[in-house]
Amino acid sequence: QVQLVESGGGLVQSGGSLRLSCAASGRAFSKSAMGWFRQAPGKEREFVAAVNWSGSVKYYVDSVKGRFTISRDNAKNTVYLQMNSLKPEDTAVYYCAADSGGYSYEPQRRVYEYKYWGQGTQVTVSS
Repeated sequence: QVQLVESGGGLVQSGGSLRLSCAASGRAFSKSAMGWFRQAPGKEREFVAAVNWSGSVKYYVDSVKGRFTISRDNAKNTVYLQMNSLKPEDTAVYYCAADSGGYSYEPQRRVYEYKYWGQGTQVTVSS
């Protein structure tokens, strides 16, 4: 079992930066691939970034490559999403998610492949 709590969202101007954190409880965190997803009003939840259990493999959606960085600290049971050069189209509720904890080498990129979800944190980018 993994419980996830996101923080770090807020209102920022276009071109600004935010750092999201996702604190996890439960022993399975260090075995789990972690993902960040986002959902804008009226749209489906979409993949943003993912990292495998060790931090050695990372994937990003094309629209955030070069601007966002996912990282994790297994000693702190925390995964981060550093977001730079933010754009209005990045506005959404951001969710972190954990898979079932099987030491997967490649992290997944689909919503249904993640078992545990946080409550989400709002990110609003003004133009």
